[in-house]
Amino acid sequence: MILKKRRRQRQTNNILLLNESQTTSSKQITLFVIYLEIGNWDVYISHMPIASYLEKNFPALEEKIGVTFKNPDHLVQALVHRSYLNENRDFPLAHNERLEFLGDAVLELVVTEYLFERYLNPEGELTNWRAALVNATMCAQVAREIGFEPYLFLSHGESKDENSKARDYILANAFEAVIGAIYQDQGWDMAKQFVTRWIITKLPEVLELGLWMDPKSRFQESAQEIVGITPTYRVLGEEGPDHAKNFEIGVFLDKELVASGNGTSKQEAQTQAAENALKVKKWKGPKIEIIERKKDDPLG
Repeated sequence: MILKKRRRQRQTNNILLLNESQTTSSKQITLFVIYLEIGNWDVYISHMPIASYLEKNFPALEEKIGVTFKNPDHLVQALVHRSYLNENRDFPLAHNERLEFLGDAVLELVVTEYLFERYLNPEGELTNWRAALVNATMCAQVAREIGFEPYLFLSHGESKDENSKARDYILANAFEAVIGAIYQDQGWDMAKQFVTRWIITKLPEVLELGLWMDPKSRFQESAQEIVGITPTYRVLGEEGPDHAKNFEIGVFLDKELVASGNGTSKQEAQTQAAENALKVKKWKGPKIEIIERKKDDPLG
């Protein structure tokens, strides 16, 4: 904090947030300064982002998501995985788990409010729609769309584990942590704007493709509705030791092998097979009546 004495010119106290940029060593440095006039003192409280903010080019991420942070460390921390701190104990920020906790609540409330205000479908259906929008699969998908991966702070081991369920889980958590960081730094309105832009815009796809149901249920209901057959699943092969099995399972309509899937458990392989079968058949899942709230419809 820097304090400067000046002549008393007026009695009013003013607070002004300045965003000053300086170019040093071919890098753009953003210096956030709070300027306060208190009595006859000028007070400047400045925040210089940690080095990683520029090294990983976080300003480009801010531009991508449409949010300029007052304290950039909030955004940086949202991408810090616990494993990174185990190998970098001098890192000045904490991991992102508390921000994830906050962001999870904000995400669910924004989506809940949107569905409640716009649709009159029963509570059970709205709950399923919400689950499809806020689950880990969707959060990881959106995190990849935005391009979070280059900004993650991971241990050497986690860094090598790309295109895996573990990486998707980390990305989903980071997405929620970013929502928490936006809420902490900018407040409710900006967090709501972010969730609306990146998550709620997925709702038409969720409803059209029936993504509010799991793939096995979607394929079964579609098969019964369209061809009048209940799908069956059979093990086509398995390999690996008992503690690390990999299964290949096929999904059949009568005697027709529609598609197959692989997984480390039979359940996982069946889910993958059903998802692939939906693509093969080009089935969108069961139809559902969507009851949109009209202008004069009462809340409740």
